[in-house]
Amino acid sequence: MRKTHLSHVAGLCLIASGAMAETPVLTVYTYDSFTSEWGPGPAVEAAFEETCGCDLQFVAAGDGAALLSRVLLEGASTEADIVLGLDTTLTEKALASGLFAPHGDLAPLDLPVEWIDPTFVPFDWGWFAFVANADVAAPADFEALAASDLKIVIQDPRSSTPGLGLVMWVKAAYGDRAGEIWSALADNIVTVTPGWSEAYGLFLEGEADAVLSYTTSPAYHLIAEGDASKVAWAFAEGHYLQVEVAGKIAGTDQPDLADAFLDFMLTSGFQSVIPTTNWMYPAVTPEGGLPEGYEQMISPVQSLLYSSAEAQAVRDAAVEEWRAALSR
Repeated sequence: MRKTHLSHVAGLCLIASGAMAETPVLTVYTYDSFTSEWGPGPAVEAAFEETCGCDLQFVAAGDGAALLSRVLLEGASTEADIVLGLDTTLTEKALASGLFAPHGDLAPLDLPVEWIDPTFVPFDWGWFAFVANADVAAPADFEALAASDLKIVIQDPRSSTPGLGLVMWVKAAYGDRAGEIWSALADNIVTVTPGWSEAYGLFLEGEADAVLSYTTSPAYHLIAEGDASKVAWAFAEGHYLQVEVAGKIAGTDQPDLADAFLDFMLTSGFQSVIPTTNWMYPAVTPEGGLPEGYEQMISPVQSLLYSSAEAQAVRDAAVEEWRAALSR
């Protein structure tokens, strides 16, 4: 009897494990803050799983540039089906790897630039900015910042997309003078962190006057905390634009599910949570528009942006200018 009972239990376990195996898993590599309890990840996971009949699993892999480095290191053996959190400073390098597959036609987008990339799908966008307390006198531009005694926290461009965006911002604004600007800014920089979360945390702890973030970051404090004390500095030379994207791994064993997720990214189930979780502008404006409070965010006098090909061409030299100036 015991033997028969154990055989029955074993059979049930096999049936159960078989049923579990029938649930497809979609693995999405993304950056740390996306998967946090206050980030978009939990809400996106719940909404997509309501319709996909799948198990959506987010894997945090550092900040955006570190995310790409991990995928490139893993190569064709990567467990990722989707990579979410690159931007246009990295897409040319990602495309050259041959690891990403083209997508289909996109829903209409609400971006400040025309989007014709056949491989990467935008999910949000915003402008980089320094965020500070409102009672701190704001410098008018990078040169005024460098001439001041203000202390800032920034991110490493080798591991962080905001850090890389800052390097591109200085390069786009000052061209051949970028190295000179970095040398002048060196004394203002308290520290350089691997990613955005660490830098913003240091700012909130009072370790610096300002932190590199986004023009929309004060919306978090205003909407979620009822705190109007944080502002973004408006710089006269304009602000660098970031468009965040996702791409499908060419070797995925869930191609249809991956395509369904990319389509889902541009629906309200995904886009409606972006303004109050990722605190960025959505790639498709949800019905009802942006939350109250966004109208108080600054609008740059000019958007600065290299094309993905231009960013690829200038990136290494621009990062080296940054590194050389800060190592002196």
